[in-house]
Amino acid sequence: MLSLPALRVGTLARRGVLGAASLRAAHDHGGHVATQADMSVSQYYDNRSIPLPDVPYQQELGAEQKALKEKEKGSWKQLSNEEKVALYRLKFDQTFAEMNRPSNEWKTVLGGIFFFFSLTGLIVWWEQVYVFPQKPRTLTEEWKAQQLKRMLDMRMNPIQGLSAQWDYDKNEWKK
Repeated sequence: MLSLPALRVGTLARRGVLGAASLRAAHDHGGHVATQADMSVSQYYDNRSIPLPDVPYQQELGAEQKALKEKEKGSWKQLSNEEKVALYRLKFDQTFAEMNRPSNEWKTVLGGIFFFFSLTGLIVWWEQVYVFPQKPRTLTEEWKAQQLKRMLDMRMNPIQGLSAQWDYDKNEWKK
């Protein structure tokens, strides 16, 4: 029998093997130390790849449900369809059709994506208006035209460059 300190409780609890509830339940008031088998608590969850869960969906049954479970032990021909469905719902929360039903989660995801795109657009606009400085005058169209005229007047790169493409007799670009 393993004792609780031998299980290295801190490590197992951090890894999710033992939850806080099972750690509290490990020691009872009589000083008895629970074993690892005692502490393994199964929980119900629907999963398509594991069709039979370890525990039933409803573990605590009422009087009517207990009577239905007793009736289940007899012939199933005596059970009505409603009783069969009720027995199924005691064991399982959802049918395979309900598990495979498409959800509307894509709308939430798409809405979140659009929200963050619009937030990013607002931040970029705000930065361009309030954060970034004005464009330098060297990027204006007038400055670029004057610079091009100056380069042509100085006949820069006359063999393969810009001046080689300009016809100085007609004052236009060569065709």
